[in-house]
Amino acid sequence: MRRIFGFFIGILAGGLIGGLVALLLAPASGEDLRGDVQGRAAGFADEIRGAAAERRAVLEQRLAELRAPRPKAEKDE
Repeated sequence: MRRIFGFFIGILAGGLIGGLVALLLAPASGEDLRGDVQGRAAGFADEIRGAAAERRAVLEQRLAELRAPRPKAEKDE
């Protein structure tokens, strides 16, 4: 478990460092770059919210199905 956790921390740190280096070495001006990053971040956040809403709807439907009363099984006599 520790190895997996350490691996994901490494991926996160590498991504952050890579992103910082890319921002520092980008050919666009700072203002243009910030606007682009903000736009992409907003789009990414919207995608996450949409996916979460879809998943929530599916899970709520499944929960409603599980909570619904089941018909009693009739005994064969």
